[in-house]
Amino acid sequence: MAVNGLKESVSRETREALDHYLALLRKWNPKINLVSPATLAEAETRHIQDSLQLLEFAPESARIWADLGSGGGFPGLVLAIAAKARFPELKFHLVESDQRKSVFLRTVSRETETPITVHSQRIEQLPGLEADVVSARALAPLPALLPLVQRHLKKDGLALLPKGTGYEKELLEARGEWAFHHEPQPSKTQSGAVILKIGALRHV
Repeated sequence: MAVNGLKESVSRETREALDHYLALLRKWNPKINLVSPATLAEAETRHIQDSLQLLEFAPESARIWADLGSGGGFPGLVLAIAAKARFPELKFHLVESDQRKSVFLRTVSRETETPITVHSQRIEQLPGLEADVVSARALAPLPALLPLVQRHLKKDGLALLPKGTGYEKELLEARGEWAFHHEPQPSKTQSGAVILKIGALRHV
């Protein structure tokens, strides 16, 4: 892979699995629009590396990771592939209501031998997953996203939410109805973007 730093951060087996994932993404994308066509040429950086950076924030004790609105598998499926060797006890649940995208996720899972559970349901209708970690990328602004996160996050769990440069406005708006601890971590792939670490989440 040509992603800067990726060779140093993952094993050869993981690189091969991610390469195969990218090949499937390019094959399927014209039919079901898994990612924006404009970003497909830069998928290694824009989608793979952007997703991989979340794994460094996973607590060692985590056993269940829920990815909401998984779409083409970013970040959830990328993380599941990378976590096979590093966190073998960590189970990934990907929630994606679009049936065609769910088929794609299961195809990548099968062909890369990556065990995941795909829930082809709406996030708000799926029974709570009681996850140690919840992630969601480009799904919704924080005020709309936090109710979905809380539904599937354990009381003492951690949310990892990639956000763009307008994240501070979203935080301010979310504070009207939610109390939480937050810690922005600078993104390694996009200037001004962050990964929001959110804990102690409760509705007020």
